[in-house]
Amino acid sequence: MAQTESASKKATGISRFSLANVVKILGPGIIAVLSWLGAGDLITSSVAGSNYGYAMMWVLAVSLLLRFLIVNIIARFQLCNNQGMSILQGYAQLHPLFAYFMFGYALIMAHLTNAYMVKGAGEALSTLLHINHPLLCSVAVVLAVWMLVGRNFYTMIEGVMKLLLAIMTLAFLSLAIMATPDLGGILSGTIGFSIPADEGVHGALLVAVSVIGAVAGSFSNFVHPYVMKEKGWTGPEHKRIQRNDLLFAVIVGIIINLAIWVVGAEILRPNGIQVNTLDDLGTALELYFGKGGWLIFFVGVFATLFASISGKTTALPMLITDAFQYIRPGRRERYGKVLHNDPMHKWFMLFILVTPLIWSLPGMPNFVTLTIAVNALNIIGLPVISLGLLIMSNQKSLLGKYRNNWFENIALGFATALAVWIAFQLGADLLT
Repeated sequence: MAQTESASKKATGISRFSLANVVKILGPGIIAVLSWLGAGDLITSSVAGSNYGYAMMWVLAVSLLLRFLIVNIIARFQLCNNQGMSILQGYAQLHPLFAYFMFGYALIMAHLTNAYMVKGAGEALSTLLHINHPLLCSVAVVLAVWMLVGRNFYTMIEGVMKLLLAIMTLAFLSLAIMATPDLGGILSGTIGFSIPADEGVHGALLVAVSVIGAVAGSFSNFVHPYVMKEKGWTGPEHKRIQRNDLLFAVIVGIIINLAIWVVGAEILRPNGIQVNTLDDLGTALELYFGKGGWLIFFVGVFATLFASISGKTTALPMLITDAFQYIRPGRRERYGKVLHNDPMHKWFMLFILVTPLIWSLPGMPNFVTLTIAVNALNIIGLPVISLGLLIMSNQKSLLGKYRNNWFENIALGFATALAVWIAFQLGADLLT
């Protein structure tokens, strides 16, 4: 009770804070980088902070470092290999089974990733409209995405969504600063390398795996080369700008994830609030910014999810179609190198957008639980992905001087070992 009163006084003391002044410093680069922030980061970081404080901060640090290294190696391979291979071609030339694995894994993970995002977007829209029909709202989101993606005016709508997301992010950053984070606790948790005892609904190991899956193991990291190609970055001359762009994105990702974690640890945890629903996370902004904070949160969450669904529905079918054409090479000869020309591309888009609606039906797991579970599943593919990447990024015949350095090789080996160890631990927990 005393803690709640203390938090209330703290909130009252900063009630005059205005977001308008902070919004003025927002730059276009920040808005572009916010596409890295997805619902997975938002939920896993807040759950980890609210349930376990800073005890597992090392998981976030390791995950962000691995994200940079893995995505940078993927991008460098595509830019610098001397045969103009895509990242998928790089895997396929190691063994044909990689194409089959990528096809099946991408199709399943695209379905599951959109599942929790469609469900969350429906819940957020239902809350904003004050109607108790989240399934109906999820259907509306799917229809809107299908009608808007690929249209000329979608870029404008996407820009608005990113601006709304930027405002929510600034609110979390402001809140994290005003919550006076425990720097000693953050440092201790970053170098602690421990898994605390389970608290709340979601076990510590599951939350840790979910953080790793949402950041380092996210299959969305494989979308980067396709987006990179769309930007016109196609050769070694673009390596530096690609690396700097990625580094900037990861640095901003560190700041954003840390801010969300701090909000969970410094505001939700002291008040005994565990993140089991979107309303629980919105409570933090409402405590400090009143009804306006609540509105900023739900509008921002809806914008995050809508933009993420649209982005993944646009990008992931390119990877799936690419893999499918390696399984069925005749299709590449028939439809050419432009993946959109293959009729299966549109069917893959439709599949990963519409089938996730089954997870929004009554009786299915709630949004937070589904988000944590799906992001944890990303860890299953990480050993195959990192081991394959380790082999092909050291091929002298393809990369020459652009091969991995010793640190990158150690990091990929560590990622492979970490994923195997986690899978073993999770299996042992299930058996007991």
